[in-house]
Amino acid sequence: MEPYKGQGGIQMLLSAEQEAQLIVSNARTLRNKRLKQAQEEAEREAAQYRSQMEEEYQKSISETTGSSGSNVRKLEEETDANIRNIKRSASKVSSDVVDMMLKYISNVKV
Repeated sequence: MEPYKGQGGIQMLLSAEQEAQLIVSNARTLRNKRLKQAQEEAEREAAQYRSQMEEEYQKSISETTGSSGSNVRKLEEETDANIRNIKRSASKVSSDVVDMMLKYISNVKV
């Protein structure tokens, strides 16, 4: 009876070892699936973040460029107005300047 008991114990150990290997194998498989899921999720989040940052960057560029274009137009309008004012002022005093120059040129000091 003793020899059968020893053989039964070995069979139980072998069966327990196979069951443990199966459990470990299943755990590894689940772990690998979870790691793959985590990696895919991280890649999705990174892509989403990247696209969000790109969108904000493009928006800031368009705002800067847009305001730059309007600033250029505004500066051109101001410059044109200043030129018109200077021409108007010059035309008002040009006759006085010509008279003053003629006066100094025609008076000869001896």
